[in-house]
Amino acid sequence: MSKKINALRGMHDVLPSEIGYWQMIEGHLRSLFQEYGYTEIRTPMMEETRLFTRSIGEVTDIVEKEMYTFPDQNDNLSLTLRPEMTASIVRAGVQHGLFYNQTQKLWQIGPAFRYERPQKGRYRQFHQADIEIFGIETPDADAEMLAMLARFWKRLGIENEVKLEINSMGTAECRKVYREKLIAYFEGFKDQLDEDSTRRLYTNPLRILDSKNPDLNEMITNAPKLLDHLDDESKAHFDTLCAQLDILGIKYVINPRIVRGMDYYTRTVFEWTTTKLGSQGTVCGGGRYDKMVEELGGRETPAIGFGMGMERLILLCQACEVSANESSPLLTTVFLGEKASLQGLGLIEEIRDEMPHILISANLGGGSMKSQMKKADRSGAKYALIMGDDELDKDIVILKDLRTDGEQTAVSRDELSKFLQNNL
Repeated sequence: MSKKINALRGMHDVLPSEIGYWQMIEGHLRSLFQEYGYTEIRTPMMEETRLFTRSIGEVTDIVEKEMYTFPDQNDNLSLTLRPEMTASIVRAGVQHGLFYNQTQKLWQIGPAFRYERPQKGRYRQFHQADIEIFGIETPDADAEMLAMLARFWKRLGIENEVKLEINSMGTAECRKVYREKLIAYFEGFKDQLDEDSTRRLYTNPLRILDSKNPDLNEMITNAPKLLDHLDDESKAHFDTLCAQLDILGIKYVINPRIVRGMDYYTRTVFEWTTTKLGSQGTVCGGGRYDKMVEELGGRETPAIGFGMGMERLILLCQACEVSANESSPLLTTVFLGEKASLQGLGLIEEIRDEMPHILISANLGGGSMKSQMKKADRSGAKYALIMGDDELDKDIVILKDLRTDGEQTAVSRDELSKFLQNNL
């Protein structure tokens, strides 16, 4: 016997028993995106490596440690499986002229790839839902995006299990002054910094604020706050956003530790967090990146977006005991005898023609009455449509109620669709 082949480490199969959560969550997202005026975009899973080194930054864990990068066979290019969605969407917008004198509200759901230690809710191939708004610089775009997310949590029934945390990154100019103060502050604790923070001290000191090392908590808490160094316009933007959230009744916490490491990030940054998933507490993160389009070759275009990990969101729904609302078939079949089995599929296709949205699980493969009835019961269907050669000769079928009293009703073939429409 040949040795079996398993999925690669960190690559996760989504089995039929789990798919209900994916379909439910994706269904809510697609509905919400449409309601709020977003249009779907689909970008390639593989891009030139320099797209991500320019958009994410070379001095980041993603680029330095986590990207799946390899040489192209023919064109002497370095290629990378996308580690996130935003850069590809910006590249597509610049390439196809989507941003010139236009407002765009775009969404995408699909896989992304990062090489990191697999753990529950974190895989090397994972899936993201991604939203981006281009061409609007005012804080009402930020507020509407957060309002949409607040509505999403309500539709899932988990609004009390997530918390909105916000901060402002200001502009590159005010961050330059802040960066020097932050370096000077952390230099006073140089002997206490861990390896990652020491590496970031002079290259990306803002990322130290985002450290998950509990030994650094007190030091980070007492560090200078970026909010105290905002320029007037950034402060007005943040104050207006907070006022809008108050009017919308969306609760939030101002968290100065929410930062992004690249210069094109501006003003609003946010995360939705939960205490239900242990250390994997962030379920959605986003912010404003008004300089990225220009950085990737387009004209200066204000933008804001977020990414949401689907696997982590499913774990949260399961932890909160949210039902996946899986659909059960309304009708299954039991065909007995050679003639009935031969004619049965034709009958089912006639029913599908007349009732195109009915969910029918045809019992294929034949078998005895006993074995087929066992399969019918396991299917979860409301009715079993039973037809043997005798019923075929009389031009009738038997409908057996599988979920309540087990009552059997003989129905003529001509009246079958009307009966189903009245009873299913």
